[in-house]
Amino acid sequence: MTSVSIVCPVNPSEDPEKVLSAIRSIFPDAELELRDGGYEGTAPSLDGFGRLIRRQKILDASRAVLLKNMHGNRTHMSINKQVATVGKVSFADRNPVLGAIEVRIEDDDLEALIDRVAPMTVDGEEVRA
Repeated sequence: MTSVSIVCPVNPSEDPEKVLSAIRSIFPDAELELRDGGYEGTAPSLDGFGRLIRRQKILDASRAVLLKNMHGNRTHMSINKQVATVGKVSFADRNPVLGAIEVRIEDDDLEALIDRVAPMTVDGEEVRA
């Protein structure tokens, strides 16, 4: 079973509704609550994320991030929340000024999940096994 946890800070200079909208642009069916200065919650799947990275043609970069951060049956990624406000995925560098959308993913067969969400490509085309 796939578990997707999301944490995102809301800074005093930010509108909480805009931050929520940014998160939902990547994870449209996420269930989120505003707690202790940020949003916390879960998403039932990575479907919205998968559609966006295909549309943006960033499968290789996404796959690299997910594989690089993989430890056992868990991985994580940091998504730039400012870029997410326009419905795009951009991976955040360490310690972004306004924070990032932090996503933790756990699955019994994580490699198969990554293969489905961010498959390998050859000349920009998905390679299916």
